[in-house]
Amino acid sequence: MMPRSGRAAMAQSKSQPGASRTRQADVAKAAGVSQATVSMVLSGRKSTRISEETRQRILGLSGSLGYSANPAARSLAGGKNRILGVFTYEPTFPIAGLDQYYPFLLGIESEAERLQQNLLLFTSASSGGAGSPRSIYAGSVNQLGIADGSILLGRGEDRDEVARLSKEGYPFVYIGRREIKNARISWVTADYESATYEVMTRLAELGHRKLFYVGVPVPEEPNLDRFAGWQRALDDHGMTGSVDRSADGADLEAELGAQINAGATAIIVETPENGARVFRVIKKLGLDVPGEVSVAVLGDMAIPRGRKQSWSGFDMPFGDIGAEAVRLLVELISDRTAGPRTLKLPCTARPGRTIGRPPARR
Repeated sequence: MMPRSGRAAMAQSKSQPGASRTRQADVAKAAGVSQATVSMVLSGRKSTRISEETRQRILGLSGSLGYSANPAARSLAGGKNRILGVFTYEPTFPIAGLDQYYPFLLGIESEAERLQQNLLLFTSASSGGAGSPRSIYAGSVNQLGIADGSILLGRGEDRDEVARLSKEGYPFVYIGRREIKNARISWVTADYESATYEVMTRLAELGHRKLFYVGVPVPEEPNLDRFAGWQRALDDHGMTGSVDRSADGADLEAELGAQINAGATAIIVETPENGARVFRVIKKLGLDVPGEVSVAVLGDMAIPRGRKQSWSGFDMPFGDIGAEAVRLLVELISDRTAGPRTLKLPCTARPGRTIGRPPARR
């Protein structure tokens, strides 16, 4: 089995048995690899992380175990419409700000086309008109019902209606980990914990021992996953760290200055949205990056490519997440007895230019 730490903890999956047919999780267990690795091999996609020996072992086991690599055919056999819905709780085509939906949609579209599925984008399922919170149950009716199943994404979701959707047995997959009260749902996300742990390990290897973590005021599941990686790395590498979750720029400036004066040599920024704000504060304080302080940003965002590549941290597998969400959804549609599935995909380390060795003791 793969070790827990580092890049070997590439992906984690959970499956609840509900049928006798062989699933990807069964092949993964037999091969001693992650479900994400099995999915990538069976979909025909190449990856330098997967050796030829591992690829052949997965292909051999999938055949001997009787795994069917064409869930679309099974869906058609059940008389489905070949229509997959995509529902977002936020505007799908934002004019300003972060635009993570574009790479997600690219992955969704590519995999849907490969599996010969049509896509239906739900954009107006709102009970109060333009600008009102979006709802799956506009008019108390499941607006997604005309699709065989749907992919859900976006922040600010109504968790009660997500739980209701689950209890009704409607097939759906959420992009992003969601822990819903009184319901277990299927989701696909990035492995933020392992990626954050890798960033922290790199800092430890460079000699950093005291760090400062800039988080969001109200953390959700992706933030909590990053924070879990931070805490695990502090324990494993003998580092110490302070945390700030203030949303006020003035408070951040004062706190950041105080932390650096107290000996902090590296700053961990929990979300890309706060990356630019942190760098502005550092510039205002007149500090050199990475000469006087190192900075790591836990993720990437839709900013000019050259600038993004200068930030040290990791890149999220947006397209792969979209594609895996489609594959998982089609499997759930074809086997309505299957339980909820969850999948974490590996992020890619981004060296950048904002991490270096800590300065000499001041």
